[in-house]
Formats: sequence, C-alpha cells, structure tokens
Amino acid sequence: MLRFLGLACVPLAMLAARAAHADLTDEIQVYDDSINRRGQLGLELHLNTTLEGRSTPAWPGEIPPNHGFRTTMEWSYGITDTLEAGLYLPLVHDGTGTTYFPGPRLRMKWIPHRPATGSSGMFYGLNIEVSAVNGRFEQGRPAVEFRPIVGYRSSLWLVSFNPVIDETYRSRYVSNRPDFNPGLKIARTVGQGTSLGIEYYDDFGSIGNFAPPRRQNQQLFAAMDVTRGPLPFNVGIGHGLNASSDRLTLKAILEVPLD
Repeated sequence: MLRFLGLACVPLAMLAARAAHADLTDEIQVYDDSINRRGQLGLELHLNTTLEGRSTPAWPGEIPPNHGFRTTMEWSYGITDTLEAGLYLPLVHDGTGTTYFPGPRLRMKWIPHRPATGSSGMFYGLNIEVSAVNGRFEQGRPAVEFRPIVGYRSSLWLVSFNPVIDETYRSRYVSNRPDFNPGLKIARTVGQGTSLGIEYYDDFGSIGNFAPPRRQNQQLFAAMDVTRGPLPFNVGIGHGLNASSDRLTLKAILEVPLD
C-alpha cells in the first residue's frame, strides 16, 4: 500500500500537526473479491521500487523510499470459502544497498458476498491487518489497518473501492487520530484473462484534520492484470500527482502456483 511519501523536509512539529502515519510500502494493491477457497494455500510475491521519490527522512531515523526496492512474500490460507488468513514477510533494500527485514504483518480477509464465477454483480467485505514494523519504516507499534472492500464485477469491468482507515499506536511524532487512505481500481477486460485499467491511491491524513490536497500523497497507476497462464500477475507504473508524492514507482504482484 503507498502512504505518506512527501518530497519536502517537514519539521517535527508540522508532522505532529499533520498526523502523518508513514507506512512501509510493501504492498501496492486495491483489494477486490478474490479469496482462497477453503483449505487452499496461496503465495503472492509483491515487488515495487521507487525510481524517483522522497529522499528526505520524514522523522529521525526513517529510511526514505527513493531508489528503494521492496520484496514481500504474502502467504494466505483459506479458512472457509469466505474467510482468509494472510502473513506478509517484507524485505526492504534501501538506496545504499542495505537490506532490512522491517517486521511481519498479519491479516484476515472476509468476503461474505460476491458474484458467482462467470456472473456479474456487487461484492463487499473487510480486511483487517495488524503489523509490528521497525521504526525506520513505520511510526508506531503496533499498527492496525481496517480495509473495507466494495465493488462490482462483470465479464468486462471491475470496479473496486477500499476506503482504508489506519490506526497507529505509541508514536512520538504523529497524532493518535486514525488516517484515511482510500484506493480505487477501475479495469476493463481486453482479452481472455487480461485487463487494463487504473489504480488510484490517496493519503488524506488524519480523520478530522485532512491535509490540503497539495500535501497529500496522490498516486495514479496504469495497471495490467493477467489472470490466466502459469504465473498470473499484476503490473503497474505509478506517477505522483503533486510535489508531495513520489514521482515514479513501478510495481508487480506475482501469483506463485502451489498446486
């Protein structure tokens, strides 16, 4: 997910006022109605890199994203046909070539309603994630993410919206107010198992004290999904929409077959 990647050096007092909960960018994804079937073990490999972005730390000791490369294994397991557990194991390679293990993330995804395979209709659900990430990458331990999932799927179109709410605890430099970080995906099928679309990510800041648009991290990605073949994948190229956003980001999600 892209969170709080500003280009300017912000004083600590301003950080506290803005309540910036910078997050580890181990995952850049809008969740839809995809979920493992009961008993299914899954593995996705998340890869992303900031080719041109923020190089100034947002708080003392932070490793900024510029020229960084993130590699994350996401293990998942279908508890039921509507409930899935997940574990993220991220590695970060910073601009100097040093590699870090920031810490694990655990999640539970619940999709109680979705259209049957091959049909059209609405879907909705909720993903809850808990993380304990090193302070070089994320302020506050632990952090909790609430990600509602709502959208529509047909043979031609996929629209999914994630109005994400982040809560970070025990941080010296940020407010205790939760953050609002929505994500939107619109994709159209262009061939058998292939779709093209856009993904939009925004970071409004603290609920009740949103940052002005020029200070929000706003990223627009052109993305492609291939769901058929030996290695299904999502790839995208992202561009920041203002001076407070990373200018150029590349990402890929590879679905590794296990059965």
